[in-house]
Amino acid sequence: MAVPGDPPNGTPENVGGGDDEFRPDEYRSIVFDEDFVRAARIQEYSAQERMGEHARAVRSRSIWSGAGSAGSRSASPGRGARQGMLLVLLIATAFAVAVYMGLRNPYVPVPGGGAEPLASTVVPLAPASVVPGGKPAELYAKSPAAQYRVGAAGITMPAVRRTQHFTDGQVGAALSIAKDYLVQSSLDPDVLSGAATRPVRVLLDPDQLAQFDRSMTSPSGDGRYAATGWLVRFDPATTVLADSRVRVSGTLGYEEVAPDVLQVTTDHTFVYAVRPASVTGAAADGASLFTVRRELRLRFDREDLTARRAELASAYVMAGPQDCSADPAAGFRPLTAGTGPTTVGPAASDPYASGHPRRAAGLCGVLATPPPETEPVSPAP
Repeated sequence: MAVPGDPPNGTPENVGGGDDEFRPDEYRSIVFDEDFVRAARIQEYSAQERMGEHARAVRSRSIWSGAGSAGSRSASPGRGARQGMLLVLLIATAFAVAVYMGLRNPYVPVPGGGAEPLASTVVPLAPASVVPGGKPAELYAKSPAAQYRVGAAGITMPAVRRTQHFTDGQVGAALSIAKDYLVQSSLDPDVLSGAATRPVRVLLDPDQLAQFDRSMTSPSGDGRYAATGWLVRFDPATTVLADSRVRVSGTLGYEEVAPDVLQVTTDHTFVYAVRPASVTGAAADGASLFTVRRELRLRFDREDLTARRAELASAYVMAGPQDCSADPAAGFRPLTAGTGPTTVGPAASDPYASGHPRRAAGLCGVLATPPPETEPVSPAP
């Protein structure tokens, strides 16, 4: 007897016993319960909804659609919808907090800009008594420089300790560069004679090179373009070194002036044995001593430390014996042995003249007379 739903002529031969034969084994354990149906990506319209014109049989279900029965449009959002809305709410909250914090604490970029121009002051020192002459070794032995060290040995390094934002290695590098600058700008024979400037130039921040070059080619005592603010240089037409063994004494110090700027302060006295260019013989009795006191401030950022260069921020220089009337901007012109005290004041300044006035005009000091030695002092090695 045929059962309703069976084929009219019965089940054909060699045909499997139903859909189970075509269904993979893994689907047999699936239960199409209410949760499975709600999680479906598509939903079948109800019969009433399919009766409308141009109606489709199914619709896609997004996370925003209701999770109730197909016939209920006012059903509350399902679990997927709630998770989606919670995710969007969290993103919106994080964005709002970021905007609020940005308004409350705006980012202030690190000041860019290049190195500041050098500000220099060069003060000539006039002699208070007759300038003594003699052989360099004898002059050194009778002067306060008798105990000074010779050359770079007189530029001693302080103890190195890290600062808040700079390591001890970076502090040591800054001190090393500062010492190199002092050696090249105060002790190099070619620099002292005016024959070379490159040994000093290569140690400067690139932003200061234009000012340095102008100071070398067109020196001026206006506080910015004095060659003797950058280095020690003698006028080769009038003065030459009588002894290459320059006596040096002074100190180096450092401090952190900004989170990205380390400053090194130098204070050194350099004593040179010089003679007139017209006198021959290095040990001629006509030699005399010339003293230069240099106080420099050099600044370094991390890029300067890596490139081994410095920004020379300021220079205060006193040098003598010189005439107060002589302009020391281009080079020093020491008074020769036997020259008496000068009563000539600084060069006249015209306040009505156009252009940049000489800032050092009117600045002139008196070179103190060394106290007499009570016992002979052996010269420094």
